[in-house]
Amino acid sequence: MTGKPGRTARGGAQTSAGDLLDLVRSGRAVTRGALQQMTGLSRATVGQRLDRLFRAGWLREGAGGPVDSPLGGRPAITLEFDGSHAVVLAADLDTRHARAALLTLTGEILAERAGALVVEDGPEAVLAGLGRWFAELLTETGHPPEAVCGIGLGVPGPVDSGTGRVVQPPMMSGWDGYDIRGRLSRAFTEHTGAGPVPVLVDNDANLMAYGEQRTAHPGCRAFVLVKVSTGIGAGVVVDGAIYRGVDGGAGDLGHIRVGTEALCRCGSYGCLAAVASGGAVARRLTEAGVPAASGSDVRELLAAGHPEAAALAREAGRRVGDVLATVVTLLNPGVLMIAGDLAGTPFLTGVRELLYQRALPRSTAHLDVVTAKLGERAGLIGAGALVVEHLYAPERAEERLTALGV
Repeated sequence: MTGKPGRTARGGAQTSAGDLLDLVRSGRAVTRGALQQMTGLSRATVGQRLDRLFRAGWLREGAGGPVDSPLGGRPAITLEFDGSHAVVLAADLDTRHARAALLTLTGEILAERAGALVVEDGPEAVLAGLGRWFAELLTETGHPPEAVCGIGLGVPGPVDSGTGRVVQPPMMSGWDGYDIRGRLSRAFTEHTGAGPVPVLVDNDANLMAYGEQRTAHPGCRAFVLVKVSTGIGAGVVVDGAIYRGVDGGAGDLGHIRVGTEALCRCGSYGCLAAVASGGAVARRLTEAGVPAASGSDVRELLAAGHPEAAALAREAGRRVGDVLATVVTLLNPGVLMIAGDLAGTPFLTGVRELLYQRALPRSTAHLDVVTAKLGERAGLIGAGALVVEHLYAPERAEERLTALGV
């Protein structure tokens, strides 16, 4: 049998130290005996590979678990992923503001901040600002910069996950093709004095969907989140993984044509975002004599029970629901989650009216239409989870263990 050095197989299962870590993190095998049974490795080999993980600080022993043998004996010592050995930084950019946080490896937010960062100011200014925020979060919590193992960033545009660069983003002038990963890594170094760390970049709706699915709906095999704020975008999670399409363009609902003559920010006419986004509702409110500059202003009006805002939000929901009938028929999700500035009762009511009217009953028989659970933290939690899953995936974990010299 051939394979990579240090890896053997039983029934196709990979059995490097990184794979043993994956078995423990996923809960499929949390004792030495269970690891032996799952992998076919000898007790000594399992012990050697676990020792690497212990020396790296990635694993620890927990409480005694069920007895492995049917003959009885002492309880087996369980193994646990030690989420305290490092931290993750995450940021979520919207068009006019941003949030940033320091998280544990298990997704707990230790500190966060939010403020104005305008994407139209360009990547240099915005990413430098995030670098300052990251340094302040580390100082606030007392964590040394060297404890950061990676950074995750969500942006309001399509992202090629292979390069981390945005691709023709309608709302991010000056960002097309820009090296976001490299600049944000340098900004982190400039403001903390630490060495470079891995940076992962993804679409904001993708990361919100990833965070919400993992936290609130982990058993849902097909999950769709629709974010309706300044623009409209969707994140799709299938079998626990983000579906991005061939170059990051999946989920760009806002630029589906819906047969109107409204001019969209992308330069085309008739896009869904031009008539049903938070920005579109804000414009219509302003025309009606109710000043509103953005989706966040609409959110405040909805929270105050403003009748005109509620009526326009419901109308926008109907337009989005009409499009979502096709999405639901195509993907057959178990959960359709509405998030963003308009994610309240009027908009959700409009979505449901058209969705259930237009979609086949077969497509909606097992569908839950809900609003977001994590609120504005969803993107941060999703970004943190994306970094952790990347860094501790079996092959990447093996590379990192070698680099650590263990």
